[in-house]
Amino acid sequence: MTPWLSIVIPARNDAAALARTLAYLARLPGIAGAEVIVAAAGDVEGTTAAVAGRARLLWPHGSTRAQLMNAGAAAAGGDTLLFLHADSFPPAEALSLIHGVLADPRAVGGAFEHLFAEPVWSLRAITWINRIRYRLTRNYYGDQGVFVRTDVFRTLGGYRDLALMEDLDFTQRLKRCGRSVLITTPLVTSGRRFLARGPWRTFAFIVWLLALWSLRLDTQRYAERWRGPATRSPGARWGKDARGDEELRTAKTEEPRDEAENKKARNDVAAPEINGSGNLLDQPTHAPTRVSGTRYKCSS
Repeated sequence: MTPWLSIVIPARNDAAALARTLAYLARLPGIAGAEVIVAAAGDVEGTTAAVAGRARLLWPHGSTRAQLMNAGAAAAGGDTLLFLHADSFPPAEALSLIHGVLADPRAVGGAFEHLFAEPVWSLRAITWINRIRYRLTRNYYGDQGVFVRTDVFRTLGGYRDLALMEDLDFTQRLKRCGRSVLITTPLVTSGRRFLARGPWRTFAFIVWLLALWSLRLDTQRYAERWRGPATRSPGARWGKDARGDEELRTAKTEEPRDEAENKKARNDVAAPEINGSGNLLDQPTHAPTRVSGTRYKCSS
């Protein structure tokens, strides 16, 4: 049976969070009518174990969210795409809510209300500040569970190859195609990045990035600072703290990582030849864009 919805999850060195999200999705009402695609980079062994046959696992070239999500979307068979972070939990009625929104032919996509999982007062305050922003602008971030009609996504050319702000860029362009709808039932996502780096410090950094973006100045130079070290999971400390961790690890050993350790990490260069689970390896990040006839007039 052809799925009506394809859930695309980008994951980079995030096996533990991914396993929890996949277990949650397996219990989601209506999930039988959807497919789940994980587009991964980094930890091959851990990610493969986390997926455990509960999703289609791809290993495309590249490791940014934009590259991984584009690869997942290229392999998707559903008429609708839902992009979900590896540490996010959509509401129980998420699939029926998306279906209801897109029953309106004027609607092209949208996102959910955002809510941090951790009951920390600073995160609650940041949530409410952020809600004011996206309710006024209809510009959404990826941790809100962005969904879109597949033909509209392909007409727009997918996510631009940005290392940072790819979600904001996409949802700004999405509005030009039709109605972009906010579902006010919250999607719960982890605030681990904020907690690890300091909630207000992290929020201030986001505001700085947003200001640069609004002024059409360079934000990509800050991508590595936001993403953290390529060998670590999302939410790792940044700046001097992260460098200090790396220096400490290096000081503890005079030998480089052995071959077995290297095989655990899949980045842009290294790759296992086969993983024995039928997963696609080395899928191009950008498959040829399939643009079929669409009634939506989008400007990218």
